[in-house]
Amino acid sequence: MAESDWDTVTVLRKKGPSSAQAKSKQAVISAQRRGEEVETSKKWAAGQNKQHLVTKNTAKLDRETEELHHERVPLEVGKVIQQGRQNKGMTQKDLATKINEKPQVIADYESGKAIPNNQIMGKIERAIGLKLRGKDIGEPLEAKSMKK
Repeated sequence: MAESDWDTVTVLRKKGPSSAQAKSKQAVISAQRRGEEVETSKKWAAGQNKQHLVTKNTAKLDRETEELHHERVPLEVGKVIQQGRQNKGMTQKDLATKINEKPQVIADYESGKAIPNNQIMGKIERAIGLKLRGKDIGEPLEAKSMKK
């Protein structure tokens, strides 16, 4: 009896399942059989390459009413873009490629459907060499730099 040491306790335990094993269907079913609490959650659109994101502008356009509407590119600016592009002998696709945008963006700007974006307007201005913003729309960009 003197050999028994009651202060020392040895516990032999099996390692728990790895995270992949714990998530398997078989592991979940066996845990449910034992009466353990199991938390499961299904991810939305898991395993699919779909992104159903609604951007801010899309949401705003959806809520658009007669009282609340977005400022669009004026038709005057669209005509200036079109004339400047044609004077340089470019198609909408050529201009879009030159400014690294989609051809649909140029088509929207020319038709007056686009919401103005200063970055895109600046790129188009430099590509066609005409002012699209401010008071003197349609004037050559060089005239602006000489005034300074």
